Amino acid sequence: MTHFPFDAVLFDCDGVLVDSEPITNRVLTEMLGELGWQLSVEETMRIFVGKAVKDEASLIEARTGVAITTDWLMQFRARRNAALDRELKAIPGAAAAVRSLHTTLNGRIAVASGADRIKVELQLNKAGILDCFTGRIFSGHETPRSKPFPDVYLAAAAALNVDPSRCAIIEDTVTGATAGVAAGATVFGYCPDELGHSSAQALQAAGVVQVFRDMEALPRLLAAWHRAA
Repeated sequence: MTHFPFDAVLFDCDGVLVDSEPITNRVLTEMLGELGWQLSVEETMRIFVGKAVKDEASLIEARTGVAITTDWLMQFRARRNAALDRELKAIPGAAAAVRSLHTTLNGRIAVASGADRIKVELQLNKAGILDCFTGRIFSGHETPRSKPFPDVYLAAAAALNVDPSRCAIIEDTVTGATAGVAAGATVFGYCPDELGHSSAQALQAAGVVQVFRDMEALPRLLAAWHRAA
């Protein structure tokens, strides 16, 4: 334990701990269709995964001619949250990995998500791991800039009193990986398949040091990591 190569592990949430992206993007596809922008769920995921919908308001307005208001965003979040509450499942192996690392690092783990806090807490609760992150949930909605900027990861590292260079970050999108690299951390890319996620090649191009496909194997992967000299 004393030789574990990282002082803290920072997790993205969507697509890393919970399989939320297909659910969220199905709701978004429906609501964009109601505005006149017809997309498949796969197309929506390609455009929006890893990004906050509120940050893409200008794109939606350009494609639909409809102003994206606070009321529309609140309606989206309500419909999204209802669907997540009904359907959400944890990523296979995520709960075991989180609990293992929580023990190994004496609680020095955190979630740093681009999503709003209510969504993150709902999802961690559904996945049965909210207790592992009490007081250590960070939302890009609460930082000056969201991903791909490093602010949310820097906030998490600061709250844990750990230098970002001593943190491992677990991401599944290019946007998030870019944020982690910009924070100065070592970023690992979760890529269970090439469908609906950033490709392994794209993650590596963004600066991810290793791509892995099995979340349950994460504690062993991190424990065995040897930093470049």
